[in-house]
Amino acid sequence: MSATYKIAIIEDDFTIAAMYEFKLRNSGFHVALAPDGLAGWTLAESYLPDLILLDLMMPNMRGDELLERLRKTDWGAKIRVIILTNLSKDEAPHGLRLLNVDRYIVKAHYTPSQVVDVVQEVLGENKGGEEKLKQQQ
Repeated sequence: MSATYKIAIIEDDFTIAAMYEFKLRNSGFHVALAPDGLAGWTLAESYLPDLILLDLMMPNMRGDELLERLRKTDWGAKIRVIILTNLSKDEAPHGLRLLNVDRYIVKAHYTPSQVVDVVQEVLGENKGGEEKLKQQQ
């Protein structure tokens, strides 16, 4: 079922982006990458992903700026977004709370496999995945 879902990873650390891309592709998702916020905007507009894994601290356009811009469009308002960052929620930009984020993940607290579980859960494919994540933490 996940083969029909398109995921965009907008992340400036290539190693991290490649790691998540590998795990998501192996789970059957179509995946596209963007190395910064401005490229992420272009990718989101042309690729129209079902879900975006979005870093916050990136060059050219921060993740929160991209998300604010995205939410102002008809097509972008519907895209599910998982923030995937090293900033704690307390360190996150204040306006982020108003931008309809599906999940907020601190990278250091989740394995790549757990991130795939969260993606599947957000897309409605992994019933009970959140309980599994709680048990693993």
